[in-house]
Amino acid sequence: MAASRKTAQTSAPTIEELIQRLEEVTRRIENPDTGLENSIALYEEGIAVAEECRKRLQETRKKLETINPAEAARPAKPETPPETPRMTDLFGMES
Repeated sequence: MAASRKTAQTSAPTIEELIQRLEEVTRRIENPDTGLENSIALYEEGIAVAEECRKRLQETRKKLETINPAEAARPAKPETPPETPRMTDLFGMES
């Protein structure tokens, strides 16, 4: 039994699973039957999942730069951070 708990604790979702979760959260927020309280909780979860995706992608980029330093030496395009969704975007109301 301890082995199964250890596996569950160490097995993190894949980036693909995280993206699927973001898509599910988005669908549920867009559903008018979800309700305000649930929508807010889902929004908070979505922000946390998106942050985990960003972190994983940065880690992957660093690994790739280690594997292929010539590619890392090329000037990178400046990144523009994604705009944080406003409450207006989610609920159609001003915050």
